[in-house]
Amino acid sequence: MRAVPEALRARLAAGVTTLAHVWRLTRRDGAVFGFTDHDRDLVVDGVTCAASTGFRAGAFEKDLDAGADAGRIEGALSASAITTEDLARGLWDGARVGVFRVDWTDPSLRVHLFAGRLGAVRQGPAAFLAELRSLDAALDASFGRVYARFCDADVGDARCGVDLSTSTTRAEGVVAAVLDARTFRVDGLAAFADGWFARGRIAWSDGGGGEIAAHRVAGVHVTLELSAVSGAIAAGDTFAVTAGCDKRAGTCRAKFANTLNFRGFPHMPGVDAVIAGPDQRTPMDGGSRNADR
Repeated sequence: MRAVPEALRARLAAGVTTLAHVWRLTRRDGAVFGFTDHDRDLVVDGVTCAASTGFRAGAFEKDLDAGADAGRIEGALSASAITTEDLARGLWDGARVGVFRVDWTDPSLRVHLFAGRLGAVRQGPAAFLAELRSLDAALDASFGRVYARFCDADVGDARCGVDLSTSTTRAEGVVAAVLDARTFRVDGLAAFADGWFARGRIAWSDGGGGEIAAHRVAGVHVTLELSAVSGAIAAGDTFAVTAGCDKRAGTCRAKFANTLNFRGFPHMPGVDAVIAGPDQRTPMDGGSRNADR
């Protein structure tokens, strides 16, 4: 049950409300930021909560049982607060979040709505949308390995064992033309098949890097699209890329010849196989039920 100050309760009962949302975010590096959906800045507990940031509250879900509470926020990317570069560098990953409903005429009168951390963040050219995960969400985390068809190792790590320094798994290139903030045409990768570097990594010669969302080959043109960017991309920028993996057994075998180290369970039956019964349209020839994955 939320504690509502008596003075605020009386103002609410009067029928005229002067309420606004306030968000207080603490990044992993200790930096504290405040935001509000009011039309002017508010100071709450010594933190200036900036207005005009496009911050908006989504729906909050409150479970009566032991389930984790959830919500979401959305706002504008700003050079002085939440930037594309900081999101790409992971500074906002797992940031602590406090959400309050305050009386903007007296910000000391407030109701604490939510305490938790930032979850998944999706960003566009000018705005972001972030999940809010309550403190109970830590109790929902899975520990240990998951029994699944897909590999749970990361390509190139100790459990995978693939060498990402060979001529077939690593290449260097240069940006030939920038198509948008995350997509650019490159030179130097013409020897590689379409999609070879998708889900792989890029490392810029001047520092920084990220994940490759797509690698496309169309005729003589080779294009890379990044999941996120840590800075502006310009023609002439040089980089190194490493091959990616979709974590399927078929890819592990065909692309890396690394089936021995595959860390998934590709032969486990799916739901359809578990509940399937006799079907006269399907030949019962004793063949394998396992599809190539």
